[in-house]
Amino acid sequence: MFWVFATDALVLAAAISIAHVVRYAVLASPGEMTPTDPKLLIGSGALFVGWMTALSISRTRGSKVLDSGAGQYQAVAKASFNVFAWIAIVALVFHANPARMFVGIAGVLGVCLLFLSRRIWRTWVLTRRAHGSFLANALVIGGVRSAQDIMRRFITDPAHGLRVVGVWVPDRVAGTRERIHVGEVDVPVMGTETGLEEALAVDSVDIVVVTDTEHLGHDGMRELAWSLEGHDVDLLVAPNVVDVAGPRVHLEAHGNMPLIYLSGPAYSRARTIRRAVFDRSFALLVLVAASPILLLAALAIRLTSKGPVFYRSERIGMHGVPFEMFKFRTMVLDADQVREELVKHNIGAGPLFKVRDDPRVTPVGRILRRFSIDEIPQFFNVLRGDMSVVGPRPPLRCEVDTYDEAVMRRLLIKQGITGLWQVSGRSDLSWEDSVRLDIDYVENWSMLRDLQIILRTLRAVLARDGAY
Repeated sequence: MFWVFATDALVLAAAISIAHVVRYAVLASPGEMTPTDPKLLIGSGALFVGWMTALSISRTRGSKVLDSGAGQYQAVAKASFNVFAWIAIVALVFHANPARMFVGIAGVLGVCLLFLSRRIWRTWVLTRRAHGSFLANALVIGGVRSAQDIMRRFITDPAHGLRVVGVWVPDRVAGTRERIHVGEVDVPVMGTETGLEEALAVDSVDIVVVTDTEHLGHDGMRELAWSLEGHDVDLLVAPNVVDVAGPRVHLEAHGNMPLIYLSGPAYSRARTIRRAVFDRSFALLVLVAASPILLLAALAIRLTSKGPVFYRSERIGMHGVPFEMFKFRTMVLDADQVREELVKHNIGAGPLFKVRDDPRVTPVGRILRRFSIDEIPQFFNVLRGDMSVVGPRPPLRCEVDTYDEAVMRRLLIKQGITGLWQVSGRSDLSWEDSVRLDIDYVENWSMLRDLQIILRTLRAVLARDGAY
């Protein structure tokens, strides 16, 4: 991508120039070469050319790398490490003595600026994709049902960068003008009456996604791969395994046949002492840091409305064990008694009860909810061991009574103050999406993921995403 290349050149030129000026002008010792000395300029220029070359050789600007999220930062870091490793090797072999301060400043500043620029580009691309741009056209090969599922996922999350433009079922005849409808999107369905070349020409296909390999068989898959060699088209094969994070997926070869090995769910690792220590330490730090806010909120509630400062609510925790959850009271005292009158205004998904502009919420309560201050007392639950900092949403008993076996998996680990549901839309999510996110979290838990969710929570709170 030209603009990513240009941005890399700009940030590296800035980083190397700053390091050059700081080392050879600001921090120069008497008698040293001046910043305009040709040898120093050539050295800085060589670092720039070598660094840009390393980023190109490592293919850090390819569309697959830019689409890989954290993978793009790993690629940039690896290419940058290789550059400075070669500098060290060359200096050792030729007994050179490069200015270590110059190399250090340029290295740290350059990597940070590269990370920042890639983050900006990634955000811009995701924004454009949300509006229908920068999407690759995908031809789905497989059954109609699996094609509908994958279309639904691509439509729900345009960050994948794919848009289904046609479905080819190679082992049956398609109906006259048969089409698949998902929401407002509909695409043509082709069958045995259509060849691969014709299917690829539906709408300038960029990627072929095979969702059901049994429609092609082993020989058919091999012939498909051979047939695509003459086209600028990528081939993806869906293993029909969903909501499984990358670290749990391993590719193994047995008898010249690639097989996917899935490691077990990660929820057992979420019950370790390490996580318990982190939860309680983090909760204690938050409560100490937020103590002035807690005192002001408690005083405001007490002075502006009748009733207790805290609202205590029974919630169902891990393995179905009930516990008492603390929140600042944000509603009038008799809020539970008038709930039935508001049922017709319920916009909550599934068994959830939510009312936008709920008349039971007090003026102070609206402010507390706006900034999620009413949730802070839940850190006392974390100290007590009832909850974790990150986890599925704590449900009410009446909600749990409606759960089926799949949804009950939300209760395999401690419930959390924040979670994937909160940083992905909170009250604006559908019930199905909320359940899917919670189960995804339970099945694919990791400490790193918890830290990422905590960082994303701050942004979600400040943006007031689904908070009402």
